[in-house]
Amino acid sequence: MTASPVLATPLRLADLLQAGRPLVMGVLNVTPDSFSDGGQFLDPATAIAQAERMVAAGADIVDVGAESTRPYGGAKPVTAADEIARLAPVLPAVVAMGVPVSIDTMKAAVAAWALDQGAAILNDVWGLQRDPEMAPLAARRGVPIVVMHNRDQADPAIDIVADVEAFFARSLAIAAEAGLAPEQIVLDPGIGFGKTPAQSIATLAATRRFLGFGRPLLVGASRKRFIDSVSPAPPDQRLGGSIAAHLLAVLDGAAIVRVHDVAETVQALRVAAAIRTMT
Repeated sequence: MTASPVLATPLRLADLLQAGRPLVMGVLNVTPDSFSDGGQFLDPATAIAQAERMVAAGADIVDVGAESTRPYGGAKPVTAADEIARLAPVLPAVVAMGVPVSIDTMKAAVAAWALDQGAAILNDVWGLQRDPEMAPLAARRGVPIVVMHNRDQADPAIDIVADVEAFFARSLAIAAEAGLAPEQIVLDPGIGFGKTPAQSIATLAATRRFLGFGRPLLVGASRKRFIDSVSPAPPDQRLGGSIAAHLLAVLDGAAIVRVHDVAETVQALRVAAAIRTMT
């Protein structure tokens, strides 16, 4: 399926972040097998309605993905053509809602297609280290990109914080070699991805340490398994743990939180900000 490219001035990350408050990125999974809401928004009309609800609730960004990258394994890989087929009836409609749309994909071909439809941000769950065309694409198009830490599998024996730091250093070197503007890069420590629950908690606790790279941080702790390890609950009943993790991440300097429950997170952040102004 082809469409005329949407021509627009690339979004500047600095402009997006100038609100001076943490931004909320709403998750829209157009997939049958995501860990948190598998299949719930596979139908295009249902997905578009969910995006509308998130925007109305205060989402600053809508993150659309069409291939499950569930961190606990079991997700079925899909081709770029399949991803695009799932996205085609949904992504342009979300773009038309007027908030920046990010494309959650590890494939440069899908990312390029999404940018042509008006997506403004790339979100690479393999941090420029899986598809060699991703960094050059981001550099050519001049768009912001989220660079996330990942591992093929968890290794409880490693120092996960050091591993995240080494991964970020490699990703930033790849970005520099491709000519990707550093001011367009967001770092994401990849909570739940290639990590044991204990390592996810340790990674969250190290949020301030990752600020040493000089780039804004995105934290996506929403409904992740580490919450269940502390207070057992299925994914759709982990709202309290998700909000706790995101509030602490913001206090430690995170600029963006990626969440499934937009309205509740926006409310929590606003109340926390109101209280902090009185201290």
